[in-house]
Amino acid sequence: MAATSEAILQVCGAGASISHMGLCPKKSNFLISTNHGLGYRSKKGSDCIQIKSSRHKCYSMISAFNVHDRFRSLSCKCSQINSVTDVVSEKRDPLLKGDLSTNGNGAFSSTLQVGGINSIEDEAWELLRASMVYYCGHPVGTIAANDPSDSSILNYDQVFIRDFIPSGIAFLLKGEYDIVRNFILHTLQLQSWEKTMDCHSPGQGLMPASFKVRTVPLDGDDSATEDILDPDFGEAAIGRVAPVDSGLWWIILLRAYGKCSGDLSVQERVDVQTGIKMILKLCLADGFDMFPTLLVTDGSCMIDRRMGIHGHPLEIQALFYSALLSAREMLTREDASADLMTALNNRLVALSFHVREYYWIDMRKLNEIYRYKTEEYSYDAVNKFNIYPDQIPPWLVEWMTNKGGYMIGNLQPAHMDFRFFSLGNLWSIVSSLATNDQSHAILDLYEAKWADLVGDMPLKICYPALEGQEWRIITGSDPKNTPWSYHNGGSWPTLLWQLTVASIKMNRPEIAENAVKVAERRISKDKWPEYYDTKKARFIGKQARLFQTWSIAGYVVAKQLLANPDAAKILVNVEDSELVNAFSCMISANPRRKRSRKGINQSFII
Repeated sequence: MAATSEAILQVCGAGASISHMGLCPKKSNFLISTNHGLGYRSKKGSDCIQIKSSRHKCYSMISAFNVHDRFRSLSCKCSQINSVTDVVSEKRDPLLKGDLSTNGNGAFSSTLQVGGINSIEDEAWELLRASMVYYCGHPVGTIAANDPSDSSILNYDQVFIRDFIPSGIAFLLKGEYDIVRNFILHTLQLQSWEKTMDCHSPGQGLMPASFKVRTVPLDGDDSATEDILDPDFGEAAIGRVAPVDSGLWWIILLRAYGKCSGDLSVQERVDVQTGIKMILKLCLADGFDMFPTLLVTDGSCMIDRRMGIHGHPLEIQALFYSALLSAREMLTREDASADLMTALNNRLVALSFHVREYYWIDMRKLNEIYRYKTEEYSYDAVNKFNIYPDQIPPWLVEWMTNKGGYMIGNLQPAHMDFRFFSLGNLWSIVSSLATNDQSHAILDLYEAKWADLVGDMPLKICYPALEGQEWRIITGSDPKNTPWSYHNGGSWPTLLWQLTVASIKMNRPEIAENAVKVAERRISKDKWPEYYDTKKARFIGKQARLFQTWSIAGYVVAKQLLANPDAAKILVNVEDSELVNAFSCMISANPRRKRSRKGINQSFII
């Protein structure tokens, strides 16, 4: 079989399905029809997984791209003699100390042997490995939190797409590529499945927010079990919001996998190329919006509760820009995708212009807004979005430094969200959405406002918090997002890794080094919380889960990158000269001087 796997269309029974070769442990598989639907089956006499001379046969349920979404879960049926714990015991890292036990859902918990841990980083690695989730004996992700003292699990025992990103990067930098490859391909399969809430289905390219591995008895055989992949596209989430950022993070991780492992065969696969295109088509679809930024609802990204970020939040725009650049690198050049590439290039130019020009704020820009005239009806208006100067909050007048600057949180007609959002600003640096000068100014602001943005534990998710009547109106009096808690001004250790990538890219690693030192004072003693509360991050969050996986992984990645700064290149997007030239042409041109009745957009070939 060639390195680039071809999707094989087969007809079995009443339905058709596209098989994704390479997803099951054995390469010698063929499609069969069982009472559970279509699946993979190992050739007779072949071992799926060999543990202590026991024989296993695996079946993996799969779903079709653009055919019939007949299956709701992905299953791997293993007829086995020994327990699944034996699978991991044989395959686990011999350096990993501690007793592993299954929790019945494909994940594993670890009893730490404190005496065998030599450093905070060693402890973090042990905890990270203990959070791994297995599907048919193979790692496919990490659960959100692994707190043995918490009886209220909710959905923290699931593998979240956005949460796994720092875990995936940690494993890549460690040279352990299989878990990332498995994660990429299994979540790709979930992308094409039926997603419905109240008789309505979203776009085909939507990736799930999370998935759960469930181990259930196999029908008709009491001595065997099957592993089920059960995805959540937001239809079970609090607020029922679709995860816009999942597909963008998936593309970013796919590029990082190829760059770090050197294995480009995954991104060249027909099904993977199809998955990338489906995400792009969903994001680039025409709509009513006049702006090149993505229009999303509240709660559609890391801030997944009502926090007044509906519209065009910076976090989504930065990830969108990074995903577009990453996809452009990975897409194969063919006639069928020529129109998609043109739309992608045009969007890159328009998006970079829009965000750099209208989201950027520093002392000079703030003074300009302060003097804005309103109600300008003109193609040459200075105040294009009719922003009222009285919107400038009093805290910002005192808080803004003369040297630094940042990207505002959101921009809509007659509305600028002046809050500082860490993830959006940091990823604007990483993706080169921010210019070189803007990137340095953002880091200058971190240094100047260290007490506010870092405090006793990095890193503020946003600043400042919503308080009083503003909190009641915007959050709906959310008891979890009280002032200086959770998403409302809470401090999240997982953001350490993004600060580290941004600092290394701008050749200012000392900023990340200082933040890591702050975290090391207490994060291990505090049992790796999900987030911290209060203005200076002095308290563990009132509802924070302990042993939060992406808090652990964020610290690990920060340490790895500081030890090997060149590795940050797998995440950084470097703006090419052709894109810069197209951007310059857009600034110098006035598209309103020559208006066409057909409304044909100018194309920038990059």
